Amino acid sequence: MFNNLHTKKSPLLGSYCAEDCLFLLKNIKPKFYTIEDKERLIQSGVMHYSEMVNQESAPTEEYLELFLSLTEQYKKRLAVEVLQLAKKMVENRDGDICIISLVRAGTPIGVLLNRAINEYAEVNSQHYSISIVRDKGIDQNALDYLIFDQKINPESIVFVDGWTAKGVMTEELKKAVQDYNTRRKLNLFEQLFVISDIGGTADFSATYDDYAIPSALMNSTVSGLISRSVLNDQIQADDFHGCISYSHLENHDRSNWFVNQITDCFTLSDFQNPLQNESLSAQKRQSMTRFFLKEMMQQHHVSNKNRIKPGIAEATRVMLRRVPDLLIVQDKLNPSTVHLLKLAIEKNIDVVEMNDMPFGACALIKDVK
Repeated sequence: MFNNLHTKKSPLLGSYCAEDCLFLLKNIKPKFYTIEDKERLIQSGVMHYSEMVNQESAPTEEYLELFLSLTEQYKKRLAVEVLQLAKKMVENRDGDICIISLVRAGTPIGVLLNRAINEYAEVNSQHYSISIVRDKGIDQNALDYLIFDQKINPESIVFVDGWTAKGVMTEELKKAVQDYNTRRKLNLFEQLFVISDIGGTADFSATYDDYAIPSALMNSTVSGLISRSVLNDQIQADDFHGCISYSHLENHDRSNWFVNQITDCFTLSDFQNPLQNESLSAQKRQSMTRFFLKEMMQQHHVSNKNRIKPGIAEATRVMLRRVPDLLIVQDKLNPSTVHLLKLAIEKNIDVVEMNDMPFGACALIKDVK
């Protein structure tokens, strides 16, 4: 299931069907680091975060129940937001669409948008998931494969992620696409489409609200059993970025179950009459985020803003994949942060309530240097 299809330079099929998602990634030999070792190597500057992955384990029964409960609670909302975003995509492109989701947070959202467009729009859509790495840019070999090998119209490409927070990856994407356009003399749109634009940095979004998008709660078991992308010494100059396939979690995989839960809530009327985004403006979200980061850095004596992860989704990533130091929640009774409180108890992490915070949650990464 996890071998690259046909040739060396070809898509990887995770646990999704090919019509839903093809990963432009290279399956590499795993070399796992503990979360603690990985954090130490990142913060000391010895290795870049993209060079390392940790082994993933199955979620506990209790945590899985939280995921299933939040999926039930938010599936209709997410379905409407996916349809709204899909409609915006169709309106902003002329003809068929090629969705490029950013591995991994963007992957399940890309699957859902692809299904929505193919079901309700009068154009066709296809979906590939590719790597983008902070400080290192987007996988240009993957873009080359699509445009020059698969003859995909560059102007049909749409970039998708799950959410924004500080805007680091938004900035990375725009810079990388500009660089790619200059190198290849092309005109790809650098716009980013996301479900939740809590940092106010995306070009198009369905909401500015910070809520528990259910796919953010899980790792590979809701993303096609694929790891976060890897850039280490196994990746040659003409390779796609790498990944690990977590096939040992096959019996725990919820990737297809999750997207089916959401698409079962799709309706034509929601696609035709999308909700209007009536929340705070993107500009207001940006200024609130900048002020909050500055306040957190001063209050908690944090010198590197990369150690501050605002938003429920980013806080969840910290609790699952990094070494957390502190969890801050807006409201301990918010159902969107129940899973974070559970993880904090498991990891013996202090929790602080901050009612005037502009996000549902924020996690600080421990200084382990």
